[in-house]
Amino acid sequence: METDAIMDLLRRTADEVIRPRFRALTDADIEEKARPGDLVTVADREAETFLTALLQERHPDAVVVGEEGVFLNTATLAGLHNADHAFIIDPIDGTGNFARGDERYGVMLAETRGGITTRGWIWQPEFDRGYAVERGNGVELNGSPIERPRHNRPPLGAAGRKKLVGFDADGQLSPAVRTQFACAFDYPSILHGDTDFVFYTSLNPWDHLAGSLMVVEQGGVSRTLDGMAYNLLNRSRGLLVANDTLSWMAAQQYWPTH
Repeated sequence: METDAIMDLLRRTADEVIRPRFRALTDADIEEKARPGDLVTVADREAETFLTALLQERHPDAVVVGEEGVFLNTATLAGLHNADHAFIIDPIDGTGNFARGDERYGVMLAETRGGITTRGWIWQPEFDRGYAVERGNGVELNGSPIERPRHNRPPLGAAGRKKLVGFDADGQLSPAVRTQFACAFDYPSILHGDTDFVFYTSLNPWDHLAGSLMVVEQGGVSRTLDGMAYNLLNRSRGLLVANDTLSWMAAQQYWPTH
């Protein structure tokens, strides 16, 4: 299926399932998962079911795995790296933002073949922005190549957990610099040069496969703190994504033990 056609599936999922729930959730529509602050809403579950059906209809031989399904049964991830063809769904990335009525949420999807990420999509429903990447063919925003500006300043970045800090524009550690708590926005911020790096403690594939491919296709790096390129088999603690190797090396020294 063409890359643009799959983006249409993400857009359809958002328009028909997610956006009608935005800023219309009741307390009963929001639950906390195993970790405090890790939320799931009725929209997450409905969107995952809806998008899974759309993908299975068009790719009946593909394995389709979603974040909420994995939470209920972690065994669904077993063997995913050996699947000939698979899709990994994050139905609402930035669920905390979504639940608070913050527009910074997105739908993310990655395609793998033999465990290798081949394509990825990020759809930002409230901003009408769609990022798509194909391995070897670069990344586009709404069908056009992204031109990333270069900055003559120390690397500027952030960390993905509230207890960790990022950097200010002078290259100093600062608690004022945070991620947007949505990979669907953090990765584009690297693509556009607004941020030079982001550090994450969680390596969930639905969060990082699509965005990592986008960054790498644009000349950046996505590696665990031990220097290994990010993929489905990574089990290390700590993922550092940067728009170039120098920024990655500059940031890596600050989190040697995470």
